[in-house]
Amino acid sequence: MYQYSRAIYRSIKDLIDPYVDPPTQLEYRRAVLAACEETVERLAKDPRYFAKPERTLFQEIRRYFPITHQAQVNWAVSEGIGAAVDFIEEQIESGVFDGGVSRCRATTRKGKPCQRAPLPEREYCPSHQHLETRRAA
Repeated sequence: MYQYSRAIYRSIKDLIDPYVDPPTQLEYRRAVLAACEETVERLAKDPRYFAKPERTLFQEIRRYFPITHQAQVNWAVSEGIGAAVDFIEEQIESGVFDGGVSRCRATTRKGKPCQRAPLPEREYCPSHQHLETRRAA
């Protein structure tokens, strides 16, 4: 997951406020890198309950950039976090986050995802296998 945080950092590190002295700029770079890593790490550990990670990261690091570069920083953060979220969703669907066990693709009557494991070589569990035959017809 660090490839996503590092990619975000590399895309915005040169935009950090150039009008401050070099030690302060180095401190700003470290703070931006730490914020990127913390956000992506939290996203990886708890992907279902991190509502707006791109907004959280941008709000945390925007003070290190001049106003003229903030739109570009916001775009880079949104793209980087969006790619990380897409990757994590793929991993969740394939079952990597659940210990290698994939989940049934159906939803319950309450609208929550089914927690059962699907049948071998199928997308649905025994309770929802009728949904798979209906789609094939």
